[in-house]
Amino acid sequence: MRTDYRLGIDAGGTFTDFVLADKSGQVRLYKALSTPQDPTQAIRNGLALITEDLGVPAEKIISNCDLCINGTTVGLNALIQHKGAKTGLICTAGHEDSLEIRLGHKEDGYRYDPEYPPATMLVPRYLRRGIRERVLSDGSVREALNEADVRAACEVFKAEGVETVAISFVWSVLHPDHERRAGEILREMLPDVILTLGSELYPQVREYTRTSTAVVNAYLAPIMKRYVTAVDAYFQSLGAKQPVRYYQSNGGLAIGQAMTDRSVYAINSGPASAPAAGQYVCEPFGKTDVITVDMGGTSFDITLTKGGVTNVNKNIDFLRYRIGVPMIQVETLGAGGGSIGWIDEMGLMQMGPQSAGSDPGPACYGQGGAEPTVSDANLVLGYLNPDGLVGGRLPLDAKLARAAVKTKLADPLGLSVERAAYGMFTIVNANMVNGIRRVTVERGYDPRDFVLVGAGGATAAHICALAADMGIDTIVLPKLASGLCAFGQIISDVKYNYMATAPLRLDNDAAYARIDSLFNEIEAQGIAHLKADGFARKDIDIRRSLDMRYVGQVHECTVEIGTFKVDAKSIAKIKEAFHKRHEELYTYSERHSTVEVVNIESTVYGRVDKPKRMALGKGTPVAKALKGHRDAVFSADGKRVKTPVYDGGLLGTGAKIAGPAIIEEVTTTIVIEPGWTAALDDSGSYLITRERKGG
Repeated sequence: MRTDYRLGIDAGGTFTDFVLADKSGQVRLYKALSTPQDPTQAIRNGLALITEDLGVPAEKIISNCDLCINGTTVGLNALIQHKGAKTGLICTAGHEDSLEIRLGHKEDGYRYDPEYPPATMLVPRYLRRGIRERVLSDGSVREALNEADVRAACEVFKAEGVETVAISFVWSVLHPDHERRAGEILREMLPDVILTLGSELYPQVREYTRTSTAVVNAYLAPIMKRYVTAVDAYFQSLGAKQPVRYYQSNGGLAIGQAMTDRSVYAINSGPASAPAAGQYVCEPFGKTDVITVDMGGTSFDITLTKGGVTNVNKNIDFLRYRIGVPMIQVETLGAGGGSIGWIDEMGLMQMGPQSAGSDPGPACYGQGGAEPTVSDANLVLGYLNPDGLVGGRLPLDAKLARAAVKTKLADPLGLSVERAAYGMFTIVNANMVNGIRRVTVERGYDPRDFVLVGAGGATAAHICALAADMGIDTIVLPKLASGLCAFGQIISDVKYNYMATAPLRLDNDAAYARIDSLFNEIEAQGIAHLKADGFARKDIDIRRSLDMRYVGQVHECTVEIGTFKVDAKSIAKIKEAFHKRHEELYTYSERHSTVEVVNIESTVYGRVDKPKRMALGKGTPVAKALKGHRDAVFSADGKRVKTPVYDGGLLGTGAKIAGPAIIEEVTTTIVIEPGWTAALDDSGSYLITRERKGG
């Protein structure tokens, strides 16, 4: 770190988390309620908490930050709620309906369901304008761009008040001139409209994926531009000397202009930083196979890292929209502290995905919420401190929690309040376990081979139960768990993905030279971008990959390669890497078959120096950290057990606590279930383990 502080901000659906690191390695965590109507207000409120705690004005903190980093759900929420900008599409004539045709099928899981409704189109049919032009698959022009058609489309967009336009022509990746010229006309006629060119945003083969990605980007661009402009202006008013960085769904940082131009990268901005944080907290324990789970107020996010490499998705359907750009693979479901319990038409208890959010919030918040939520159940079960959360800043009302559970669930089902609350706890856990199975078992991983890392404010109350259900015996739970995604931001690097299409058979020197030339070309763009951003060449790293297949195959697989020169000498190494990857994915390879490349990609990193690792030091003896006892429920019979409650703020290195027990940190409550033991490491994380019966 070059200055006194580094600040990470993670705006979630219920809370906005703030992690402030200083030169000494001290890391502080703060939480403020999110303000979806004005996200900058939550930032103001969080900085006010920091000022109150440190006695340092916000202006002095921000002006002495080497990095201020913001992860946001603004783009994700706009896509979920279909509250993006009014968008137009300029495409090749005859391809106006490719967004609705969607390659001729529905998403996996619904392909044969005749009642499954079509996806909501982000661009209505009348704003999809076909332009006469045609490029062939060899890059030659069959029909020149009809500029009159482009101008006519612009007139329609002007009359309809369109804010943003995507341009995507067939085979534009091999001949982008038509898209560029159409963009020039649009900027001339509609200078205030935000423009997305498919051949620049996602220069890869597959017209539908490219068009859909460009449309999603255009749809979100005005939303992100307004957000970035407001946040940047606010930090500049506080004296920020560096541009605000924003977290991307590819797992890296970017400046605000990049987030406006490439808004599609903002979709999973918040949870995408969890894997970096999960790997960081597991390093002291020598663990590289990590499942990170983040249970906040609204959602439950799961990411997986195997051997230090996090799963990345490309060309997937996300919220029913095809997105081609790389995204950290995040499994998200509606299971958070605000998830609402309800009874279905069969008379069975269900949990979520509906959430009470931050307004009105769970019944126990006392803000008018009347529906029973996970937080209400945890309060009834004795897990949460009835005096309140976040060090008492968020008071809880146990009577309101009991009343909500009793009225809405316990009485209708003929259960005691405790048994109903434990039923809520069990069902939401089952929902989360199913999500973890989708990331592990359904993708060929055995969850028992992984460490479970807890993130998010609500996770720590559930994590022992989740691990037990998955057969996992080791948990790493950092003291910063409730703000782990914000912490992941401050230890991440700047990262940009650059792509190009290269449909070439790997059987001639010309193909090798073309691939090598394309890699050098796109990497030069990335290096120039990062140098302009202040990075020295020694701090810039590059990773390459190729999308490859056997000639005749429909789908390709991504193969990581080194940054060596691609030529006749190195091509054997590339082909062998492809054969091995094909075997990993499909159990066989065809070494006698001709191999071809479809796309290339370079990921360019600007390496950021990391804050000094926190050293916890010695605390008070465990016995002196005992705050008292609370009756808690750990079984379906609803019976209460007298359970010791410890002040986590007093515990230090070497503290060891056997369950059942409850450890209250300032921003999270850790429930150590019977059979589990928590040991606090000097790195600031609890290592929670269990011994299986019989050994």
